[in-house]
Amino acid sequence: MPTAVLTDRERTAVQAYLRLLHTVRAAFDTRPGPPDAPGPALVPPSVLAEAETALARAGLAGNEEAFFRLLRDWHPEP
Repeated sequence: MPTAVLTDRERTAVQAYLRLLHTVRAAFDTRPGPPDAPGPALVPPSVLAEAETALARAGLAGNEEAFFRLLRDWHPEP
């Protein structure tokens, strides 16, 4: 359960990051070939742009430590 109280912009940044993370994971999971075959994950530019914009609007661009602290507080690993 989230313990941090996020602003709307912080929440949007966390949600955009999680969408980006899930997109990257899905790209790796659906890549053809053996699991250890090298190959870049394809991430739609719009997904990356959404995350970058959300981070900037929340004042978190370039402040990874603060962002990942919010992320851990709001969306702890299972």
